[in-house]
Amino acid sequence: MREIRRALLMFLMLILIIGVLYARIVTGISGVAFPSEAGSSLIQGGNEIVGSVQIDQSFSDPEYFWRQPSATWPQPDDAAASNGSNQDPTDPALGDVVKGRVEALLDANPGNSFQPLVDLVSASGGDLDPHVTRAAAGYQVQVARVARARGLPVDEVRELVATYTEGRQWWLLGEPRVNVPLLNLALDKRR
Repeated sequence: MREIRRALLMFLMLILIIGVLYARIVTGISGVAFPSEAGSSLIQGGNEIVGSVQIDQSFSDPEYFWRQPSATWPQPDDAAASNGSNQDPTDPALGDVVKGRVEALLDANPGNSFQPLVDLVSASGGDLDPHVTRAAAGYQVQVARVARARGLPVDEVRELVATYTEGRQWWLLGEPRVNVPLLNLALDKRR
């Protein structure tokens, strides 16, 4: 019986130390060291929160830049359902989904003579990444479509893409990428 009491006491102490104390310390340190990231990096639009720098929002209107499609496509994005599809590249169902995405991209860009980039027709693994590659953001069709829909010069839209291009993380990891929610918010402010 004494061993059971000791085991229960040890169990409760570990829950308190690891489950409560450690979590509070790490949360406090992250709030001090990375206040924006710990606070969800929210984007303010006037008096309301319009999104987050860290989590993608879906844009389907032609006057916005589009990000990498969601695995939940063609249904609206649902953060609770976010995940990779885990479909094999040889799976015919995946081929049908990608074909549908290509058709949707071409339909939104009449007269397109460019092949759609893989970034714009294949879903990301985590499904919540707000970034696209520079090639996908600077993709001729995206820049031309957004400029035409907003009545802006193409060069001005290209400048905005360059402005919202982020470098490698810590100058070492990943590739330069464009934050789509910030880019689209900047386009809205140009009105």
